[in-house]
Amino acid sequence: MELTSSPASVRLGPAVLRFLAVVALLTIAVAVASSRQLLPIISWYASAQRRAATGGGARCVMFNFGDSNSDTGGLAAGAGFRLHSPFGRRFFGRPSGRFSDGRLYIDFLCERLGLDHLSPYLESSGVSFSHGANFAAAGAATAQTVDSGQFSLPTQLRQFRHFKARTAELLPLGLGSGITEDEFRQAVYSFDIGQNDISLAFTANLTQERILRIVVPAIATRIRNAVKKVYEAGGRKFVLYDTGPFGCLPSTLSQLGTRRGSGGDDGEEEVDGVGCLARHNAVAEALNARLRLLRRDLAAELPGATVVSVDMYGIKYGLVANHTAHGFSRPLTACCGAGGPPYNYEPGAACGSAKAKACPEADGDRYISWDGVHYTEAANRIVADKILSSEHNTPRLRLQQLCNQST
Repeated sequence: MELTSSPASVRLGPAVLRFLAVVALLTIAVAVASSRQLLPIISWYASAQRRAATGGGARCVMFNFGDSNSDTGGLAAGAGFRLHSPFGRRFFGRPSGRFSDGRLYIDFLCERLGLDHLSPYLESSGVSFSHGANFAAAGAATAQTVDSGQFSLPTQLRQFRHFKARTAELLPLGLGSGITEDEFRQAVYSFDIGQNDISLAFTANLTQERILRIVVPAIATRIRNAVKKVYEAGGRKFVLYDTGPFGCLPSTLSQLGTRRGSGGDDGEEEVDGVGCLARHNAVAEALNARLRLLRRDLAAELPGATVVSVDMYGIKYGLVANHTAHGFSRPLTACCGAGGPPYNYEPGAACGSAKAKACPEADGDRYISWDGVHYTEAANRIVADKILSSEHNTPRLRLQQLCNQST
């Protein structure tokens, strides 16, 4: 801008005029945004700007559905559930809403992919959804029941649909997450859920035969339906994590003393060669076999979709079976709990309660289990490394490749 000697005469330079023209165009765009006529143009422009900022490549966006294994604070934000010290001590220095002493495997995945940690959808303050959102909540199951909490998989899907619709409304105004319709299509949608369904079935004293005949097929069907709903909403990239060996969890193993020799339809509990409950793990493997078939079927049924399954059972069982190679010396003992060896887990004395004690922080990396149910940061780091290697993926597609793949 040039100023003459007379303050009444101000001449605007070409750069200022161009700026004012852009402001005028944006004002007009906002005024007619309700008609959605300019939404495709604005969406395209936003995507183009991000591609330019990342050197021409599309950024990775991720949406996750699950339970406490991947809950980054959903239950804490949505239900006001409070975790107490020493949760979070390893990385965050405070409880972060994660059921671990530090980061979860999904946090490590995000870090390696160049994403922010996924913010829980229900968190209202100090969060960003520019790289996606996490709908996972501790206690969630694939079915909505009294015992599975209020954030089951059907609820998480409804939350996702609301998030997507609200994002589209706010995008022309320059508000909200800024995720465009094309980025929703190119996003990775992961599902890590089902373990609580099986756990609830065992808690209800259902026989193994009934769990295998009724519960396991129902879980697979619900996950199938969930993937299809996201596909109908535009999603094309899916990652299905199978369930882990919960027969190796200290919380499950602690039941061994009360169940052994108790009789019943299933007889005595048996442990396998590494000390895990064989019956519980057999049910987990039965579900995982169905999930592998589900991956195959969905890949054939959904045109343009890429569906990757991850053998989470193999990854986590390998931590126990080969614990020495991974630097663990207490594969079946909880770091934080009560009761002492061999499992250091007592119902009613959960980690964070007055009765529970945590192992020394310096020794935390020697444990696979943090609180008898969930994994330590040290274990989660290895799990993430295994996922990123694609060694346990079907097809052998790296997560980074899936992010960059155009649909």
